[in-house]
Amino acid sequence: MSERQRLRSLGRLVDLQSREVDRLSADVAEKRATRERYLRNLSNLQSLCDASGPVGGSPALALNRAGYKQAMLRMVATHRLDLSLHESQLALSQRELIDAARRHEALDQVLRREQSNVRHVTKVRDQKHQDELASQVWWRNK
Repeated sequence: MSERQRLRSLGRLVDLQSREVDRLSADVAEKRATRERYLRNLSNLQSLCDASGPVGGSPALALNRAGYKQAMLRMVATHRLDLSLHESQLALSQRELIDAARRHEALDQVLRREQSNVRHVTKVRDQKHQDELASQVWWRNK
């Protein structure tokens, strides 16, 4: 495999890894937004539950409020459970993003190093060629 092909392949790998990082970043951002919605919803549900406190009235109304409050508390508990599951998925996605970013950075460093090596080898080769030409001119003029 020639140097150009190797560098091109390495460049494609870096590009693919960059796309993976972008995809995972978008996924994490979406999950963070969902987490914020969960938190807002929990706050609203808790407010509704707190606002349904006992306020005099008939026994039927008190029974109705108690049933409502109990349903709201169940919904809050379910929502908290969903939030905790979502947060664990978010943590996994963040770890995947960090790993992908590290892989991308490592590949990018390898690519830059290889490009630098190729530039150096090319520069040395060109310098040798120039030295040979200068030597030939010197011998001809002598």
